[in-house]
Amino acid sequence: MEATERIMDDLDFTPEQKLKGAVSLLHGEAYRCYIDARRCEFLNLTQGNRSVVEYEAEFLRLSCYVRGMVATEYDHCVHFKDGLRDSLRVLIALQRERDFSALVEKARIAEEAKRAERQNWDYERGKNKRDSEPLSSMMRPKKKVRSGGSVRVEAPIARTGIMLCGYCGRRHPDECWRMTRACLRCGSIKHRVRECLLRADQVQAAGFGTA
Repeated sequence: MEATERIMDDLDFTPEQKLKGAVSLLHGEAYRCYIDARRCEFLNLTQGNRSVVEYEAEFLRLSCYVRGMVATEYDHCVHFKDGLRDSLRVLIALQRERDFSALVEKARIAEEAKRAERQNWDYERGKNKRDSEPLSSMMRPKKKVRSGGSVRVEAPIARTGIMLCGYCGRRHPDECWRMTRACLRCGSIKHRVRECLLRADQVQAAGFGTA
């Protein structure tokens, strides 16, 4: 029987033509067992992980076996709606649609709306996660690969909020030593940097910085 179904699926027939072709090969008890199995499959059919389009195709394929049980188009609508995923069914539950094509289209639109809603939620969650990253993650050293293949680690750059000086082009919290012509090593206005008696290591220990 499975081999027969595969052959019918390969043929360019409508679901009704496939049904007639398959059933014509069956007789007696085999025929009844086959029909009963397809009816049970239809009655237990749910959307599951299928898209609305895939669910509709499977629904129509199996509905050929239950014409006496699901006689009207409204009955088709009821069974189709009951098999939809909960997230879609609640969106169209109050609409007592009697046109099967219209019901399928509404289900498809609801599916697209839920997909867009999920994508927006994922985007906002990712954006909030990026915005809430701790400062330490922004100050991690960055690696640069030299042409020789070795890796050089750059010092982390903290976001201090201090604007660049328009005079010297550097960042410093106080007045610009270059603008005041102060010593660029210790900040004294009584001498220049070449006359400064402090060594570089003494400047670091004292907490001075260059401007």
